[in-house]
Amino acid sequence: MAENEWLNKDFYKTLGVSKDATESEITKAYRKLARKYHPDINKTKEGEEKFKDISEAYDVLKDKESRERYDAIRQFGAGGARFAGGAGGFDASNLNDIFSMFGGGAGAGGNGSHIRFSTNGGGAGFDDIFSMFGGGNAGGYGGHGYEDYGDGAYAGYRPTPAPEDGADLNSKITLTFRQAVKGATVSLSAGGKKFKTRIPAGVKNGQKIKLAGKGKPGVHGGRNGDMYLTVTVTPDPKFTMDGVDLVMDLPITVGQAVDGGKIDVKDFYGDTVTFKVHAGTSSGAEVRVKGKGVKTKRETGDLVGRVQIHVPEHPGIGEKHAAKEFDKACGDFADKLAEQREA
Repeated sequence: MAENEWLNKDFYKTLGVSKDATESEITKAYRKLARKYHPDINKTKEGEEKFKDISEAYDVLKDKESRERYDAIRQFGAGGARFAGGAGGFDASNLNDIFSMFGGGAGAGGNGSHIRFSTNGGGAGFDDIFSMFGGGNAGGYGGHGYEDYGDGAYAGYRPTPAPEDGADLNSKITLTFRQAVKGATVSLSAGGKKFKTRIPAGVKNGQKIKLAGKGKPGVHGGRNGDMYLTVTVTPDPKFTMDGVDLVMDLPITVGQAVDGGKIDVKDFYGDTVTFKVHAGTSSGAEVRVKGKGVKTKRETGDLVGRVQIHVPEHPGIGEKHAAKEFDKACGDFADKLAEQREA
């Protein structure tokens, strides 16, 4: 930016500092604004314009000589944009104090001769006056373009890139039913790195487990992504899971169903447990043994037996006769069942 435009710019206001601010205060204010408006961070048109303004302001105010010229020009033009010699005009001899700041002495014309100049044509232009100082700046951002900024100019300052979180990953794993019930430590890999993780007891088929921080790494201080592990559980021929309960079929005879009894079985863990079947139990009824289900950190489930009344596949004459006699002994029980089927 040419110096003849300085009258229209309040660089102190642009940086948000007072006119008597120290160099360090000016630098600190600039860096704070640059972090906010640099095009690499603020990609809006307004942000780009704001960055140009603060770069112009900092380029002038950071240097002692250019700041003195700026202060003098601003003070010189405080009374208006146009100055003229003659009656009521401005005597060039009064410029000597200003010019002497730049080593120009009484270079305004000597012997108190009058001068006339303006910012909008006619007389000596500001550029001509400033050329006497040997410090005219033809314009631009004074070395504070985007390239210099990116190279870490201004006392080594570099903008801190915005943190970016890493992406999440999806993975799959297959467990045996026993591993799902009891929990298991498994080996996984992400980004070429292997790690081990603990699968909790009681995990279900199709369940997704979140492994925090095991996704792609973040950059510039961003957090790592997560891994979402989809679990497939192979079925077991004897047991299934219902919440934290383990469920198994419990086959019994007609006599055990009618008279009741104690049925011994092997549970999931290989221990012998006893189901108590009440008299008059029908197929589909459930009996339980407490505390023999899935054992998690929060709770322990039960072992559930689903009653199935079995009869001989090939009954003999005696069994058939006994069955008919049993139906007779039950009175109208068979008729009631028939009514339920027809309802």
